[in-house]
Amino acid sequence: MINLLIADDHAIVREGIKKIIALSTDIVVEADAVDGPGVMEKLSRRADFDLLLLDLTMPGVVGTSLISRVKDAFPDLPILVFSMHNDAQVASRAIKAGASGFIAKDSDPEVLLDAIRRVAGGGKYIDQALAEQLAFDTLLPDQRAPHALLSNREFEVFSLLVMGKRVNDIAGQLNISNKTVSTHKLNLMVKMKMANMADLINYSIDHDLFPS
Repeated sequence: MINLLIADDHAIVREGIKKIIALSTDIVVEADAVDGPGVMEKLSRRADFDLLLLDLTMPGVVGTSLISRVKDAFPDLPILVFSMHNDAQVASRAIKAGASGFIAKDSDPEVLLDAIRRVAGGGKYIDQALAEQLAFDTLLPDQRAPHALLSNREFEVFSLLVMGKRVNDIAGQLNISNKTVSTHKLNLMVKMKMANMADLINYSIDHDLFPS
């Protein structure tokens, strides 16, 4: 039996996943969480979860940072990202942070169940369309989207900025100085050739990077 921990801040999504899981005979939802602290608290309470099914965007959480925290504390726990993000670079960052799989929330239920079984069993899984885009980006790096040029930390700052976080808030959340946040902000805007916050927000909307 695959014991599952679900992390998603939307109740309707959690309940929908539970209904899908209920159709299987080899997977069971043992617990759920709505934010990063909840994930860490549930994991610290028990050590028999076989998989963390993780939403990449929850309140107060930068997805890749949470993945790294989980893997540091529980290195043997497989993580399958289940996200509204349908961007190859977002998927790539999640995999590099330690996730073993990435699947879009608009996937068919059978695909979700297959991904859970594969990742829980020690394998890897990524949506075929995203895998093809990642291969394309590797072969033709000059044609990558501007946000693909950002470092992981710059991408974290970018994501928090477009979510409405202030520099002070970002500094506290990422445990870095205000000056460092401002430097990352300047660097990412230069790399992406953006003039102001409105440009960053419009870019994130156009590329569907950080849906609520």
